[in-house]
Amino acid sequence: MENELALLGGSKTIDKPINRYNSIGAEEMEAAKSVVESGILSRFLGCWDEDFYGGDKVREFEEAWRTYFNVKHAVSVNSNTSGLIAAIGALGIEPGDEVIVSPWTMCATATSILIWNAIPIFADIESETFNLDPNSIRRCITPNTKAIIVTDIFGHAARLDEIMEIAREYGLSVIEDAAQAPGARYGKRFVGTVADIGVFSLNYHKHIHTGEGGMCVTENDSLAERLQLIRNHAEAVVEDKGVTNLSNMIGFNFRLGEIEAAIGIEQLKKLDGQLDSIICRANSLTQGLEGLRGLRTPRVMDGCTHVYYVYPLVYDAKATAVSRKRLLEALRSEGLRIGGGYQNLHLLPLFQRKTAYGTRGFPWKFFDPEEKISYAKTICPVAEELHDHTFLVLPMCLFDYSNNDVELIIKAFRKVWRNLDSL
Repeated sequence: MENELALLGGSKTIDKPINRYNSIGAEEMEAAKSVVESGILSRFLGCWDEDFYGGDKVREFEEAWRTYFNVKHAVSVNSNTSGLIAAIGALGIEPGDEVIVSPWTMCATATSILIWNAIPIFADIESETFNLDPNSIRRCITPNTKAIIVTDIFGHAARLDEIMEIAREYGLSVIEDAAQAPGARYGKRFVGTVADIGVFSLNYHKHIHTGEGGMCVTENDSLAERLQLIRNHAEAVVEDKGVTNLSNMIGFNFRLGEIEAAIGIEQLKKLDGQLDSIICRANSLTQGLEGLRGLRTPRVMDGCTHVYYVYPLVYDAKATAVSRKRLLEALRSEGLRIGGGYQNLHLLPLFQRKTAYGTRGFPWKFFDPEEKISYAKTICPVAEELHDHTFLVLPMCLFDYSNNDVELIIKAFRKVWRNLDSL
């Protein structure tokens, strides 16, 4: 029975739940306790004041982030989503401007563009790293294009030098959404620090977390100030601070609390160790799965490191004569937590119906009355093919895999592959 697929009546390879990932330890508990005992859970004031920039722990966390990532400015926010909204606003994006974005990313990467009444334009991805394809970016550029949001998806850098070269050629700004790639390397630089603004996520299923939270980084003094203003009620601050550029100075409350910042300080200290552990597990998976017919393990570009927010795979059903759906049934029956496909944002109802605000098609019908902008299924063929037919994904940051867990995952895959003929 051990060699028979669980789907067909055999025993499961993985018969016990794998522990959820939890990086919170005694250090974080003590840090949070100290903040609670201080009675100062937040020290932001939404006016021009010494406390406009937040409390001691927020500032300490930002300083630690600046030092680790070797950047001039770090601006904490209460989520990666908030950071993206602040970043787009800081760049001075106007209503009706077009911003190129990937269809393979968290929905907030695209919807943050709509917050400023700008228009998301979806470029296709490349099949190797699943990041934006520079050639597709070029094809999407129009006179209305003002920025690119490039996501370093799954923990691996996009082709950032090529994308930045395109941006400089056309006078475009670039935001890196590095939510899934903290600590990943792109040459000698950290992912998230190459573009005009980089944004990181600190929510609970990321490599390090503060419950909810985010961080923006930039080398530009003016952009840093605008990020800080948008984060904290800009409209109430600009006059007393002497700010004269009022573009997008509608502020929000994107402020990070002192408890979250205190936890983040301790989490950041653990990042190198967390990455070493997750990369080691991923490398073991790659070694163990190499050679399985029709299965492609993750690619890592020269000069890059992959920090494996998830472990992405590509499956060729033609090579095995087994459909992806049937393969997933067999793998899941063995106890694997594995998914197929990934969201294609351009196919969400929001974009298919082109209705973001109210019911009258705003902002599209106002800025694109002739409906030249298309979100048809054919616009991103690589992303669509991967989602519909070939992509597989194993969660990494959600679980605390032991060496034995990794061995069992490999064993489950190899068991299914030995029995492909029975599927």
